[in-house]
Amino acid sequence: MASATRSERLTAAAGQQVRRVRDFVDDTDPAALVVVSIIALSLLAAFVGFLAVSNLTVLPFVVFVAATGYGWVRHQEETALVLTLTMTVSTLLILGLIIVFIFRESVPVLYYESATVFGVSVPGLRLFLQPNWDAVSPPIRYSMVPMIHGTVMVTVVATAVAGPLGVAAALFLSEIAPDIIREFVKPGVEILAGIPSIVYGFIGFTILSPWASDQFRTVGQGSYLFVGIVVGLMALPTVVSVAEDALSSVPESMKSGSLAVGTTDWQTMTSITLPAAFSGVSAAVLLGVGRAIGETMAATVMLRGVPRLTEPLVNVFYGQETLTSLIARNYGEADGLQMDALFVAGVILFITVLVISIGAQYIEWRMRSKLGGGA
Repeated sequence: MASATRSERLTAAAGQQVRRVRDFVDDTDPAALVVVSIIALSLLAAFVGFLAVSNLTVLPFVVFVAATGYGWVRHQEETALVLTLTMTVSTLLILGLIIVFIFRESVPVLYYESATVFGVSVPGLRLFLQPNWDAVSPPIRYSMVPMIHGTVMVTVVATAVAGPLGVAAALFLSEIAPDIIREFVKPGVEILAGIPSIVYGFIGFTILSPWASDQFRTVGQGSYLFVGIVVGLMALPTVVSVAEDALSSVPESMKSGSLAVGTTDWQTMTSITLPAAFSGVSAAVLLGVGRAIGETMAATVMLRGVPRLTEPLVNVFYGQETLTSLIARNYGEADGLQMDALFVAGVILFITVLVISIGAQYIEWRMRSKLGGGA
């Protein structure tokens, strides 16, 4: 019943869009229709020519620019409508082609690293079963296990830093800080997100790593612990900003009702505000985790760059390699199957961050539904 209802809604939405297109054609001046048709077709031809690496691509692009300029002067509303539509479609198409490209480039190494299970060959299975990465000496192996382990270690430490600190800061800004302080502090925290990650990585490399090497008597630089701390600090602005929005969206009537029955401010925050905004706060932490997983430069600068597991596995005082740093460190020299293996690392990151982003969006949607769209 539920799927039939969803199907009916999709059919109704498609019919509505068809009617809107038909009304647009009926209500638009024929001259404007010709102009917008030329804009759309020339842009499509330029895109096809670009994909085909054709020397003639410039011709439809010139036609597109000329038609857009003319349309903007004579039929601005129709031209703006078609431009926004074509730009949206182009964006989705380009993103789709990028996804297809990275998946297609990873296929050869998946076949190379096939493993047999119960007589059935499973492409790519050996990437996740054996721990050796050696792109030089036979037997050539491209295991993702050491890099997945490093990414998990850094992400766990970063989440342990960004989660509690970010939620506490958001709670202070939303419930405790005076308005004047909130107006200055929150934009300041968000500005921190604009600092390039290489700056954080360089600070970690020149200050934190040498200090840690001396204090913990480790050989050489690089540890998952301090990379995780740096990445966690980088994820803080995202967690604070999103969590503060979620906490601020809790209706004042809920807080006032709690205070009216005699609870303290702290009891209201912990018993009413935080539980009511739990979905949004969880989404904030998940977005921070996504930032930690995808961080590249700080990990590349601070880690040793050795695709090997630490001993023991939970040893955070040594750091070898993550998925992102593997790509950043090797893409310039890699070719053949090694390059394809880097695309596999990209596919793993893409799927992981996609799942986390969808989870965060779902949790945020639940929050809006729960609070009646007040987020």
